[in-house]
Order: sequence, then C-alpha cells, then structure tokens
Amino acid sequence: MLERNNQHPAKVLVVLHQETSNPGRVGQQLVKRGFELDIRRPRFGDPLPGTLADHAGSVIFGGPMSANDTDDFVKQEIDWISVPLKENKPFLGICLGAQMLSKNLGGQVTGHDDGLVEIGYYPLEATQSGTDLMKWPQQVYQWHREGFSLPTGAELLASSPTYKNQAIRVGDNAFGIQFHPELTYAMMSRWTTRAASRLVLPGAKKRGEHFRERFVYDPAVLHWLDNFMDNWIGYASEPASHWSSHSAK
Repeated sequence: MLERNNQHPAKVLVVLHQETSNPGRVGQQLVKRGFELDIRRPRFGDPLPGTLADHAGSVIFGGPMSANDTDDFVKQEIDWISVPLKENKPFLGICLGAQMLSKNLGGQVTGHDDGLVEIGYYPLEATQSGTDLMKWPQQVYQWHREGFSLPTGAELLASSPTYKNQAIRVGDNAFGIQFHPELTYAMMSRWTTRAASRLVLPGAKKRGEHFRERFVYDPAVLHWLDNFMDNWIGYASEPASHWSSHSAK
C-alpha cells in the first residue's frame, strides 16, 4: 500500500520539449482532478526544482530528440528523475520520458536491430505483474524509433512484439510507458502532418490507418488512462493511497 502525505500539494510538474507541445489528455486529466500544471521546458532554459515538496507529482513527456543526445537539458532531465525516485513522489515518463527513466537507472536506449519503428497503433500485452495491477488496452498509439532496456530495479508491466519494454514500474510511484495515451485528435493531426516524413520509416503505419484505428482503439486507451490516473495520483482533494483491488476491472 502506498502512503502519501495528507497535505497533498495541488501542483504537478509537467516537462515538455517543444515550444508548441502541450500535455494533451494527461494534462486534461490532471486539471479535471484539481491539479495546477506547473509547465517547464528545460530545453528553453526553465529550471527544474531540487525537490518535489511543493508538487504532488511529475510527468516528463516525449519529444523528437533522443535520450542519447548530448544536449545539456537531456542530461539534466535524466539526472533530475532521481528527485521523484528518492522522494517517492508519483512520476510518469511518456516515450522519451520513459527512456530517460531507464537511463537514470542505468538502462540503455537503442533502436531496433532491423531499423523498425512503431508509428501508429500496435499490439500491447500485459505481463502478469501488469495484469495484477490493472486492465490494459490491446492496442496503443506509438511514435518512436528507439526503445529502452529494462533497468535494474524496474518491473515490466507490458510488452509488444517489436519493442519489448512498453511499460515499467519502479518502486511504488514511478512509471514509464513507451506509448502515448495523452494523444488528442488534434495532436494526431499535427504529428502526422508536421512529421509526415517519418511515416515512410520501416514498420510505420500509413497516415490514414492512424485515424481509422483511433476510432476502434482509442476508447479503451482513454479508459485505461482514467483508471491509471485514479490509482497513480488520484485527485488534489483525495490523493491516491494505493492500487486498489478493483483497479483491474
């Protein structure tokens, strides 16, 4: 059972990587739950706090850069993840953020041996640990050409055929997911337009498939996100205290 301080801060630290990026449905979920979004962009000079004492949790989102890049902000973010880990504060890394979590713990971030990417909807299969935790969608939206290794101390929650490590848990409160539950329809339209050149990479789905499959698979992803948020951070007025037995329903 997770234990949280009764004086639950109402801010969540949100780390974004482009000037036009937004936290999508994860941000919407947090606002709905009464949290203020403290948005930082270290790439453009925003500092990261030395402690999360004034925050209920933190999320690091994705971006077009690699966790292997030598930019100062990339190393800064990877090192900073030690703060939520040490303080046992809710942390969620999405795509690049998950890869940074792995690297913080000594893992590696690499491309597929055959050069395959995951861009579009792809199968997801929960491990026994993941199934015990909650119910997972069978297909999720991906946009990446690198994956992360399973670092020491991390528990694998979900896998896919092409990139095995899709969701991990570290300790009680830290999670990394390779897929994108935050994606809105507008974000999908923007990504598939501005980064259309990536849709011809090996293994990528054609643009039309992204939209057709969203109508089929997105309801289950949204349900998963709502369930995950309930148990990961809860509400500003009622913080999550544990992953309840009904979370897998």
